[in-house]
Amino acid sequence: MNNIAILGASGYTGAELVRLIATHPEMEIKALGADRKAGLEYGKVFPHLRHLDLPILQKIEEIDFSGIDLVFCGLPHATSQRVIKALPDHLKIVDLSADFRLRDPAEYKKWYGGDHAALELQKTAVYGLTEFYRDAIKPARLVAGTGCNAITGLLPILPLLKAKIIDPDQIIIDLATGVSGAGRGAKEAMLHSEVSEGFHAYAIASHRHLGEFDQEFSKAAGQAVTVSFTPHLLPQNRGILATIYVQGDAKTIYETLVAQYSDEPFVYVLPFGEAPATRHVRGSNYCHIGVVPDRQSGRAIIFSALDNLTKGSSGQAIQNANLMLGLEETTGLQLAPLFP
Repeated sequence: MNNIAILGASGYTGAELVRLIATHPEMEIKALGADRKAGLEYGKVFPHLRHLDLPILQKIEEIDFSGIDLVFCGLPHATSQRVIKALPDHLKIVDLSADFRLRDPAEYKKWYGGDHAALELQKTAVYGLTEFYRDAIKPARLVAGTGCNAITGLLPILPLLKAKIIDPDQIIIDLATGVSGAGRGAKEAMLHSEVSEGFHAYAIASHRHLGEFDQEFSKAAGQAVTVSFTPHLLPQNRGILATIYVQGDAKTIYETLVAQYSDEPFVYVLPFGEAPATRHVRGSNYCHIGVVPDRQSGRAIIFSALDNLTKGSSGQAIQNANLMLGLEETTGLQLAPLFP
């Protein structure tokens, strides 16, 4: 049994980690960190999990890490790097923040507005896109989980750039994401009356996940790639749907994606011409990808759907932790999606 600590346990990703680890046969939660909720029973913070026998929430500095094998860090960016820098060296760490995703410190400063406080750790961190970096993830001490919007675009497009079957200068990503992607903190713009019965774009041409797209797409293509990406706020709790427009032969794109993901446990390519829906992946670690020919010859529309809290964050984190701990990658993650 691997002993687990979760820092930032009072947030949405923390609760999702607890929900999934509760039925994981090889992990046991030994510590839960949440400064503002310290001293509370977990069931008081998340009543839907009150049936679980869990530790009392603690301030991070009160946690005894001596018996812990792996830490999930679900803290805000900038906070996460400072906390992780101070953790004991024996710990394996999966970070769910943005602090260690970008390899270039200058790129981090560009997108997140400040100097990185743990540059030595940043150099050793492995990007947590499991389907492409699992060999590097297995021996890693620190793995940086992807952004939820980023992974939704990366999974369908990376194989196509590597195979050089789409034009890298003609990629447009239109993405809609549920409100839980903004976190659990109180924000006026996230009030029900502000979000429901509406649909709007945000962070236009400036979303921080563009840094991840630039980094990973350029690496895959072997040249600089700058995509057009616009996220929209979807008036629902969970789920991301990306609609991606590319220049390339739709049938070749489809066959390339089928070949890439035929043996992947959590990425499913739908039959040619079908598009996925967020309701078919809700609460699961699955990503559904669809390819539809555009009415213009030589163009295709690619769709990608996943749950931002699971495959986009906490489920992906456990998938990576399984590899780091020498476990079967799918352990504890093969829950069917919730429906309806």
